[in-house]
Amino acid sequence: MYLNKVILYGNLTRDPELKALPSGSQVANFGIATNRTFKDKSGAKQETTEFHNVVAFGRTAEVIAQYCKKGRPLFIEGRLQTRTWDDKESGKKNYRTEIIVDTFQFGADGAKGGSGAGQSAQEEQPVPKEGEAIKYPDEEINPEDIPF
Repeated sequence: MYLNKVILYGNLTRDPELKALPSGSQVANFGIATNRTFKDKSGAKQETTEFHNVVAFGRTAEVIAQYCKKGRPLFIEGRLQTRTWDDKESGKKNYRTEIIVDTFQFGADGAKGGSGAGQSAQEEQPVPKEGEAIKYPDEEINPEDIPF
């Protein structure tokens, strides 16, 4: 069995661009930046940033385009796919590796507090309205009730 699975948590680098395919289905293109902190050979702290091209289809694309803007954190699960095409002017072959979204969740948004509901290509869940507060239970949570 082979596996093609990507899991990313990062910030959108640009607003999602929503387009319609000839079939009528929606597609959203956007970018996500992730960073990694590490120590180099001399022990100095270093940070690198990676930029990823992401594509979502159908209802997932519509929800991401509606609720996500540049800078918003997003958790994505998907797969890698590489497209190829020939440049019309130079005839050069071009390649673009993208992450095709299977499921996603809104990340914590400090300005709005908390995280939103997740979305799945198979199962749709309601998305909280702008300014709607998260409702927590009235009773105290006992740490002994937590199963882990």
